[in-house]
Amino acid sequence: MQENHWEISSKTSYWGWNLKELWSYRHLVASLIRREFLLNYQQTVLGPVWILIQPIMTLITYVVVFGKVVGIPTGSIPPLLFYFSGIVLWNLFNDSFSGTAFTFKENAHIFSKVYFPRLVMPISVVSTHFLRFLMQLFLLVLVMVYYWLFRDMPLPVTPLLLTLPAIIVVIGAIGLALGLFCSVVTAKYRDLVNFISLGVRLFMFITPVIYPMGAVPEKVRWLVEINPLTPLFELFRYALLGEGTVTVPGLLYSVSFAAISLLAATLVFNKQGDKLIDIV
Repeated sequence: MQENHWEISSKTSYWGWNLKELWSYRHLVASLIRREFLLNYQQTVLGPVWILIQPIMTLITYVVVFGKVVGIPTGSIPPLLFYFSGIVLWNLFNDSFSGTAFTFKENAHIFSKVYFPRLVMPISVVSTHFLRFLMQLFLLVLVMVYYWLFRDMPLPVTPLLLTLPAIIVVIGAIGLALGLFCSVVTAKYRDLVNFISLGVRLFMFITPVIYPMGAVPEKVRWLVEINPLTPLFELFRYALLGEGTVTVPGLLYSVSFAAISLLAATLVFNKQGDKLIDIV
């Protein structure tokens, strides 16, 4: 008698997935990543170049508004590099969160017709945005090389450069975790979609994207410090550009928040996943 690898039933569980099952759907993940790129950039004039145009246009806006008009200090870091590093890292979080926050709402027609682990969809979305992040990070490195060669900016060769992969993974994990939570909420309560979209825009202003921690007034600094992204942004700039406010307790807080929230979000997502199909 042939042994069944898994069983599909109406029961739901917090541990409704396993790594072996997810691995068996790796080809589906690859196909979804390819589909996402084709949907976004096929039949466009510039194609994947749009991945770079968006942060460049945002960078120009930030340099003019926050650098020239408002005059936010960026320390010894050139404003162009300061804002660009913040934009690239924020795009990773924002895209990971926004891409998974409406998983059930946007894929109900697929979930209701065919079975596959529901986590496959958010994993494919985050993977797609990770590839976009790598392209934007490469552009940032090119700009840094220009400053090193022609603007006499010192080259920050420190062991902290080895922390960059970990920073990227933790930020992606936080975006995925918050997105999974919101995907369950938005499936039940449609009117929260606009609130979440507004909330993530406001969240950027308590994240050191356009300002360094040293420029935050003492009376409101606690608001920025409780943001788990803050230590990661500061460490990212310190590792790449040699300036930032980094503390060990802050980094431990960020890593702990990412691990706990991702575990909790995955459990809730698994438990509610099949139940929500009838709602959406």
